[in-house]
Amino acid sequence: MSNQLPSQEISRLSDAHPKPAHLRYQYGTAGFRTLGSILDSVLFRVGILAGLRSKKLDGKTIGVMVTASHNPEEDNGVKLVDPRGEMLEASWEAHASTLANASTTHDLIEAIETIIRSARIDISKPARVVYGRDTRPSGPALVAALRDGLTAIGAEIRDAGVVTTPILHYLVRAINTKGTKDAYGDDSEDGYFGKLSGAFKRLVAGKQTPPPLIVDCANGVGTDAVNKILPRLGDSLKLIPHNTATSTPGALNNSCGADYVKTSQKLPPSLANYLKTGQRGCSLDGDADRLMYFYIDERNQFRMLDGDKIAALVAGFIVDLVKTAGLDSEVKVGVVQTAYANGSSTKYLAERLPVRCVPTGVKHLHHAAERFDIGVYFEANGHGTVLFSSGTQELLASYEPTTPAQSTALNHLLNLTQLINQTVGDAISDLLLVETVLAHRLYSGIEWDSLYVDLPNRLVKVVVEDRHAFQTEDAERQLVSPKGLQSKIDDLVRRYDGGRSFVRPSGTEDVVRVYAEAAIKSQADAELAFRVAGLVYDEAEGDPGSRPREFL
Repeated sequence: MSNQLPSQEISRLSDAHPKPAHLRYQYGTAGFRTLGSILDSVLFRVGILAGLRSKKLDGKTIGVMVTASHNPEEDNGVKLVDPRGEMLEASWEAHASTLANASTTHDLIEAIETIIRSARIDISKPARVVYGRDTRPSGPALVAALRDGLTAIGAEIRDAGVVTTPILHYLVRAINTKGTKDAYGDDSEDGYFGKLSGAFKRLVAGKQTPPPLIVDCANGVGTDAVNKILPRLGDSLKLIPHNTATSTPGALNNSCGADYVKTSQKLPPSLANYLKTGQRGCSLDGDADRLMYFYIDERNQFRMLDGDKIAALVAGFIVDLVKTAGLDSEVKVGVVQTAYANGSSTKYLAERLPVRCVPTGVKHLHHAAERFDIGVYFEANGHGTVLFSSGTQELLASYEPTTPAQSTALNHLLNLTQLINQTVGDAISDLLLVETVLAHRLYSGIEWDSLYVDLPNRLVKVVVEDRHAFQTEDAERQLVSPKGLQSKIDDLVRRYDGGRSFVRPSGTEDVVRVYAEAAIKSQADAELAFRVAGLVYDEAEGDPGSRPREFL
């Protein structure tokens, strides 16, 4: 490789992908995400950044995923994946935003040179990048811009094609650990599906086959994943895919998918004639990294089993296995939640194992989960996974059980390390994990749902002039500014049985989100949430059009 930045090649290709003069881009937890039609220049520059990141890490393979997850079809986005399949190191998010916002080709080259100097990148090192995309119509053109950026920086390119976000994360770790003691699996889609389905079949061997599971694929890339894993599961689990129209314009995430189920708290209309009373169903989101379960109860009511319910089910199962294996004094299992977790789930879990609350955002949950020997994290929205520390994995591999019961539990734990995609939340992996626990517990959705009863809750947003005026602490559960607002909220909350409320600014737009829960639905819904929202509105002199409707 040359010791010189290929400035001429970057200039030539950059001119084909000019930055729109009036736009500013921000790399956040989900990477860049906005309308697909205004991302061309961003994708070109992300290609260059991915090459620089790989060079910085001595030629390790970096991942690039082109997706907007649960967003509407006209949106798209892009995010980088670090070598172990984890999110891009936080300090590099600023580099991404800097490159994306360079006004001209000349400014872009200066910004690249600044990053090379400040991050001490040896430009002569090789660069290797693997990329994938979801099913959005804007994907192919954005990938072409990405490839131009990768070509400009001289990267070796691997195209993973149309894949789920979790498969791309899997591939990145599998490529980088190939041939090492930490080998994650064969670095192919086949390797991914073989690893998951093999572990699942070992875990449920001898168990009763459950009734078929309806899977809402959100008309997205999860359709392909479900269809590919189906034949590998054989008789161990029957999946019935719905909402599989990946080529129908406007269908993606439209009145279906995990985000629709969580926010509307109802069944996707397309499933109304298919889901029978008591039958389990689940929804993936547009890139298959979130999962929501549900069922229809005997009163014909829709019942949602969200990320909190998944965490309770999975954590309880793992705690029991660790105990049965005789490892409870050596392996500490913990759960990580955000303030959005339902108060009943926190109470249920805290009676059984340590629970840690962190600020909203996958990176906070993931890092906190890494501090446990086995860390379980699920956001209420259905995104989550389980992390086994390297020390725990070594212990499980070398531990010698002394009874048949210990041996069985140990084997289950070893198979769980293979079933669970530890790089990121993965709807396909999490679906098989949930089905494993239900098979072992002999639970239907009804028994699972009865682990605890959710407190009624409501989420309201208030449009404000400046979200930065709202500052929080204690994992976003307490406001420190505006001064005096928290004590007013506390006074309101005290009036309600089981009352809890918190206020936090959005990370992406000038709105403040208000969460409230109380023992009685009408109080959580119509009273507490809107009264707290009214306090926020009055404090911020918010947009009159956004004043909570109970206060108009």
